[in-house]
Amino acid sequence: MKKMDYQNVKGTQDYLPNAEVVRRNIRQILEEVFIQYGCQPLETPILNYTELLASKYGGGAEILEEMYTLTDRGERELALRYDLTIPFAKVVAMNPSLKMPFKRYEIGKVFRDGPIKTGRFREFTQCDVDIVGVDSQVAEAELMMMALDVFNKLELKVTIQYNNRKLLTGMLEVFGIEVEKMNKVVLILDKLEKVGLAAVISELSEQGLSSSTIHLINQFLTDENNTSFSYFESYSNQNEKVRQGLNELKELESYLEFLKVEKLCVFNPFLARGLEIYTGTIYEIFLTDQSIKSSIGSGGRYDNAIGGLIGTNESFSTVGISFGLDVIYTAIRTSTEEMKENPYVDYYIIPLGTQKESLLVANYLRKQGYKVEYEMSNKKLGKALEKANKEKIRYVIIIGENEVENNQFKIKDMFTGDEKIVSYQYRD
Repeated sequence: MKKMDYQNVKGTQDYLPNAEVVRRNIRQILEEVFIQYGCQPLETPILNYTELLASKYGGGAEILEEMYTLTDRGERELALRYDLTIPFAKVVAMNPSLKMPFKRYEIGKVFRDGPIKTGRFREFTQCDVDIVGVDSQVAEAELMMMALDVFNKLELKVTIQYNNRKLLTGMLEVFGIEVEKMNKVVLILDKLEKVGLAAVISELSEQGLSSSTIHLINQFLTDENNTSFSYFESYSNQNEKVRQGLNELKELESYLEFLKVEKLCVFNPFLARGLEIYTGTIYEIFLTDQSIKSSIGSGGRYDNAIGGLIGTNESFSTVGISFGLDVIYTAIRTSTEEMKENPYVDYYIIPLGTQKESLLVANYLRKQGYKVEYEMSNKKLGKALEKANKEKIRYVIIIGENEVENNQFKIKDMFTGDEKIVSYQYRD
């Protein structure tokens, strides 16, 4: 019989215990911060109707190309969710009795048949927070503060870049971009930091834009004053979107300055976020040291999605942020050594011919709330201590016949080498 060549599906991976401990710690920190900010938990299905995920309020043409689709036995067209945003918008659309503002968080698997690179996979975990029912930029400020708190607790230094889609599309309208070409041009501008100015201008030229439009965009991209709000004042008199976007950005900046985080949050007038869903402020989170080039979190305002799904013109003020668990794990793995101490084992009990008595001590400690691993495979002491070192278990309890006779057990600190004797009554 031919031996099977076991391998993971491309773009997926297993996480062995050492890695999974770190990932669960990241998840725990994220969840604790989300709850601290008053967010309520939510869970949505991985499997959805294709029609829902492919709606114009979904991820846009680029993501739809990466969507995994399938049919069930009833020949219904289904798809795996590619993010947590549209499933959330569906929940709000289906539950009109939800009290506003509504703040929710969800942590779950999503799937995209896209290119694979550092920290980017085809099956990955997103950690999302969304706020519905707040018109003010205070919602964006709250989510940006939340992001800074998260990465501070994860001991990662980050910078948040932000922009406004109204400002950007308004500027492109002033430059003469037609409506039907707007999304494509936005997608091209979104590549600016990745491919550089020359490549962006070259790609824009291939879109059939006039030479005057290309010239104006090039001027916009290269003007040294374009990171100042004052640069956009004259344009705000020419275009309503520019005026609205600029006012929203000024409101957001007033919050960031008051909170004294404006140095960590940087205005980037070319940040585009290619998704068509966004209607206002957008932002992306980057590692300050650029050890990973791609963003490790992102989000923005999408006021039209919920009303669109309901089938009305009603606007639901909605803003969200998403953290990529896998890319955060990659960042932490590259910035630190292995885990310092195993958080899933408080005590590792090694019996030396004292299986029953050791099990009694394990039961005693578990009832006190400790996490206890009991060595069941009769490892010799040296091998068991080697296991404890490899798995970063700090406290080992050794129970031999002498300990039982003297009604005690020995705790060894594997990090310092210190030993402590603890009294314990094995028999009444």
